[in-house]
Amino acid sequence: MAWYDEAVFYHIYPLGLLDAPRENKYDGVTHRLLKLDPWIKHVKEIGCNAIYIGPLFESEGHGYETTDYKKLDSRLGDNADLTKFVSKCHKAGIRVIFDGVFNHTGRSFFAFKDLKEHRENSRYRDWYCNVNFYGNNEYNDGFSYDNWGGYNLLVKLNQRNPEVRDYICDVIRFWVKTFDIDGIRLDAADVLDFDFMKALRATANEVKPEFWLMGEVIHGDYSRWVNQGTLHSVTNYNLYKALYSGHNDHNYFEIAHTVKRLYGMGGNRPDGLKLYNFADNHDVERIYTRINNKSHLIPLYILLYTLPGIPSIYYGSEFGIEGRKEKSSDASLRPALSLDDYKDATKSNPVTAAIARLGKVRQNLPALSYGDYRELVLTNRQYAFSRKSGDGYCLVAVNNDDNPYSMSLPAEGDGTYTALLSGKTVSVQNGQIAITIDGNSGDIWVLSDVAKNCGSIKALKAVKPAKVSASIKETASSGSSPKACDTEVSSNAPAANTLELTKEPVHEADSNSSGLSYEDGIIRGLQEAVLARMEKNGPITDQMRRDVENNVYHDSLINWIKSF
Repeated sequence: MAWYDEAVFYHIYPLGLLDAPRENKYDGVTHRLLKLDPWIKHVKEIGCNAIYIGPLFESEGHGYETTDYKKLDSRLGDNADLTKFVSKCHKAGIRVIFDGVFNHTGRSFFAFKDLKEHRENSRYRDWYCNVNFYGNNEYNDGFSYDNWGGYNLLVKLNQRNPEVRDYICDVIRFWVKTFDIDGIRLDAADVLDFDFMKALRATANEVKPEFWLMGEVIHGDYSRWVNQGTLHSVTNYNLYKALYSGHNDHNYFEIAHTVKRLYGMGGNRPDGLKLYNFADNHDVERIYTRINNKSHLIPLYILLYTLPGIPSIYYGSEFGIEGRKEKSSDASLRPALSLDDYKDATKSNPVTAAIARLGKVRQNLPALSYGDYRELVLTNRQYAFSRKSGDGYCLVAVNNDDNPYSMSLPAEGDGTYTALLSGKTVSVQNGQIAITIDGNSGDIWVLSDVAKNCGSIKALKAVKPAKVSASIKETASSGSSPKACDTEVSSNAPAANTLELTKEPVHEADSNSSGLSYEDGIIRGLQEAVLARMEKNGPITDQMRRDVENNVYHDSLINWIKSF
């Protein structure tokens, strides 16, 4: 068992959250990172115990064109600011991992600047891939080179060069020594050289006990990357896609099928993969925007926190904010936010309250971190499963239908079970519990003694019983800050402690809004993955978008992703 096995992550894109200029003019240091101090308390309050933050280091624009791996981006502050931030997180019991952009550098990186100046005589000519002094590019360098994703502002590092490998390993050592970080998320890990990743893993094992390496991987057999020799975990894009489309199409079969497929990779065995699960991130649309029926947010987040893997919340999504991808910019996915705009959200905002409750439940139920998974009930609109670890046992049930649904589930032990989100109790009868799940809801059931013995669960029960309704306002098209769920508490609250979003009308055509088969959904997901890769690096033309949309061939799309 390691700290990351029990982690609940909070993902921060700092250049966006802190409203840094999109272009780095290298005209001095602005100490924006200091504004993250209040967020540490917020992260703790919603039940997260780890932060993934990045990109952080000096770059030209969006953060992935690194110009100095050992210097905090001057738009955010200086190294002392970053050291203090990590220290404050640690004092609050929060682990911190950085974004490691090691596949490519920016054009202002020292090695590339030397290459431009000295050309064939540069000692760094072999630091980059396929440098060709008979070629040229749009920058009129008088030579060409391999890039990342088709963008020459991102120069691809030659990871097979021992000097490059040693340099990046020294960067990791520097980050640990200087900032005391607990791990690294490897950008574009699915195109990193495997021997290079083995060197990174060896360095991780050296620098700090339980130092965690998590890689960005879109599709494929995750066990290729996650093993004793390379990475500890990768991003679970398979489950990400299933979570939103499984709710949009009222199709829990897709989610359950994805979980079974991951099981084949070792993805939900106690001794298998511990994948990094998410509902959205800085490269994809906000889940609030992506999901059709906003009432489905509650069962979706219940699944995020209870299915095998390590859950993560992208900053702002706990407030239920919008974020739609635009043709030439990801800015709307990475907005500036102020906590002053979300005061008392854990009490007044049903999405925030649900996530805070789930975070605390997750940290106090070891079965959710270490337990095996067993499917119990599965229909298009209802889904139930158990998680069991040692003496720990819990039952999870969700319902994406507007109407309540009753089911019987196998119980372990005698006495009563308590629902950790609603507070309902039910007696065990003949080894079963008979439960009813409200429409567009879900719950987690444990033996009542387990619930009573968990201090944080008692704190959750202290929340005044209330029926919470919510109407969501669209993000203003004027470009103002994203709006969160506006909530009001009913004066005639029910006895049960429930969280319930206002149901939005669902038209008949919306029951399968995408109109896609499962296979077509996979193609759509792959196309979105390609676009996400491309959009990270700069504007996408209409022709580039059409080229992606016209490619409906699974293997071709997979190869396209791997080519980045």
